[in-house]
Amino acid sequence: MSSVYKVIEVVGSSEKSWEDAAKVAVDRASKSLSDLRIAQVLSQDVKIEKGKITAYRTKLSLSFKFKE
Repeated sequence: MSSVYKVIEVVGSSEKSWEDAAKVAVDRASKSLSDLRIAQVLSQDVKIEKGKITAYRTKLSLSFKFKE
């Protein structure tokens, strides 16, 4: 059976870690997208305020299957 997948980019943010930022992004995306398949980390960065890291951000490429 043939399948078609859509790929989008999302960015998650967390005060804890890059891993948590990725989890936040996937958790949120799964509320409006069904049948998520693959998440690939594209980049990671941090937000800095007054010389201190205040947030971790992870950009993900997410794929999900189109409904038949």
